[in-house]
Amino acid sequence: MAAGETSLDVQTLYSDHHGWLQGWLRRKLGNAFDAADFAHDTFVRVLGKGPDQVVHEPRAYLATIAGGLVASHWRRYALEQAWLEALAARPEPLAPSPEERYLILETLEEIANLLDGLPAQVREAFLLSQLDGQTYPQIAAQLGISVNVVQKAMTRAVAHCYKALYATR
Repeated sequence: MAAGETSLDVQTLYSDHHGWLQGWLRRKLGNAFDAADFAHDTFVRVLGKGPDQVVHEPRAYLATIAGGLVASHWRRYALEQAWLEALAARPEPLAPSPEERYLILETLEEIANLLDGLPAQVREAFLLSQLDGQTYPQIAAQLGISVNVVQKAMTRAVAHCYKALYATR
């Protein structure tokens, strides 16, 4: 140490400048909670530098450390946002997973077993309604039958499924 210089007294530095640093950070960040966190982190850094530090301008010294912490925070935040945007821009997987495929095939097999024994037109009307979400008029137009016939086919299919599910229990 040169003549006239004193070593860093963290307790004095903290008591003399903590309030100022926190206010400076609050103005910079616009948030008192983040300002308190960064002020704390700044003094943790000061403690980590050891007692042999010589500080001529305490506020400039603290502002430099805090500014570096804030800059690192914003860099991390920008990187995190870019990553989240990249994830959001990725297309949804088109193919189902093996587990999903198995469950779909198992469900379709159960449906086929439930509909076994029904006439083809009744089965088709039921599947168009339940799987494709078509309305009765849409089904009627597609199958070339009346809406009344579609209603009767649906009644028959639902009754058949009910019997298959609950009559054997």
